[in-house]
Amino acid sequence: MLLTGADIIVECLLEQGADTVFGYPGGAVLNIYDSLYMYSDKIKHVITAHEQGACHAADGFARATGKTGVVIATSGPGATNLTTGLATAYMDSIPLVAITGNVACPSLGLDSFQEVDITGVTMPITKHNFIVKDVNRLADTLRLAFDIAGSGRKGPVLVDIPKDVTAAKCEYTPVKPIEKVGCKINEVEIDKAVELIRSSKRPYVYAGGGIIAADAEDELKNFVELCNAPISCSLMGQGAFDQTSKNYIGMLGMHGTVKAAETLNECDLFIAVGTRFSDRVIGDPTTFANHAKIIHIDIDPAEFNKNITVDCTVKGDIKAVLEILNGKLDKTGERKWTNEILKKDCSEPVQKGTDALPVTPQAVIRKLDELTDGSAVICTEVGQNQMWAAQYYKFKKPRTFVSSGGLGTMGFGLGAALGAKTGCPDKTVVNIAGDGSFAMNLNELITASAHNIPIIEMVINNNVLGMVRQWQRLFYNKHFSQTTLDARHIDYVKLGEAFGIQTFVIEKNEEIEPTLKKALEISKTAPVMIEVRIDRDINVLPMIPAGQPVVNPITEIDLEA
Repeated sequence: MLLTGADIIVECLLEQGADTVFGYPGGAVLNIYDSLYMYSDKIKHVITAHEQGACHAADGFARATGKTGVVIATSGPGATNLTTGLATAYMDSIPLVAITGNVACPSLGLDSFQEVDITGVTMPITKHNFIVKDVNRLADTLRLAFDIAGSGRKGPVLVDIPKDVTAAKCEYTPVKPIEKVGCKINEVEIDKAVELIRSSKRPYVYAGGGIIAADAEDELKNFVELCNAPISCSLMGQGAFDQTSKNYIGMLGMHGTVKAAETLNECDLFIAVGTRFSDRVIGDPTTFANHAKIIHIDIDPAEFNKNITVDCTVKGDIKAVLEILNGKLDKTGERKWTNEILKKDCSEPVQKGTDALPVTPQAVIRKLDELTDGSAVICTEVGQNQMWAAQYYKFKKPRTFVSSGGLGTMGFGLGAALGAKTGCPDKTVVNIAGDGSFAMNLNELITASAHNIPIIEMVINNNVLGMVRQWQRLFYNKHFSQTTLDARHIDYVKLGEAFGIQTFVIEKNEEIEPTLKKALEISKTAPVMIEVRIDRDINVLPMIPAGQPVVNPITEIDLEA
């Protein structure tokens, strides 16, 4: 059938199973938006307050659903406003297809109005990108974009389309999506890994976001049971393993648990599955598990021996690799070492509020976990709020923790929560924010209200940039340069009222449970906001100073010393 380029774009979205898109219209994408209007019964479009929010929403949608997110933006500033969102998705290997408009082909390269070389701009922060100058190549390019975004190590792909291409016509024939074919797994690598596991007396499993990307949580559970090993997860791996399981010992890394750090110091085999050995995890690479053998299982061989030198690598889809390993391993009996690790009482810091501000974020998040039975989708901003969420909410299932890990994008969480709720309308979605991050993209409250997307926006307000302040206290002689936000004087109740969002304040311990219950009830049908007022000097503990051995966490910060 003969279709315009704009209609081909929409038909390809449907062909690829994309029934939800996020975006913001503009001149260069008017043809696309006209087609979206005609296809509005088949494709849901969510307009955000800003293109960055749209990209974060598509990202959150992808993380929460496992589908490929889609975002649309116009040329020039519309396209460049996507860059932070694309870099966020790229660092965390999130499947995303960004469709941008551009000036007509004859105007390219002439510094035309709202023209920018977006493929050149985004080359380092996308898995791949395209500019389509011939309508006859449009459909196949979009199909390839979805295939690249969702296969192998997943990531964002951008397709830039000049306006005249969206107006031109050509024949369109529907094609079924390309069936994903897994890479071949090396049996020699598998056998070496099996031998190391069988000969280990003190194995330690460490799981990353690759488990979630591969939908391999069941295979991971079986693997841990077969090895009878303690397991830790990375920040991106939260939810990959049920944290209420007896084998789970907490997060490993800069703000991981004492038990996870001590176990690293004692193990003789460290099995890293679907993770890239981030600097926030390994600390000093010369001391990281240097007394143990290391197995690294990942889909991307570029990560092998990049940050840590390992003894065995296994390349392949995590789900497929674990299936093979599980088929070759016999169930291990009782391990004295594992039992000792799991029973060990590793003291964790217990922090208290002040007389003026007695509430702690730990208490609020623990109560939220209790009231939601660990089944909510928890989105976060970046900073102390992010770490407290990862530390104190007990994630039981994958795709329930949505956070910017690699890039650490302040302002990510609210847009991501809107995308997560759009993709998972039957789940409770909570964005845990700090007041600094919240201010970055609070304009997306417009989106929550306008579309009645019923999320809970929880702002942990300490009137400072908490994580930066914590570093200034520890490493910069308490020079609190530009991290005190007292001058802002934001009235969150009035702010929420301006957006049409009911807002509550928690500033006493006895208000935590009833306020959370009210918010959870309201969030069944409408967005709601909570301001949690805490003392500015409540810290994220434990903490490993950057570049220091991960086995020596700071568990107490004396504010007067």
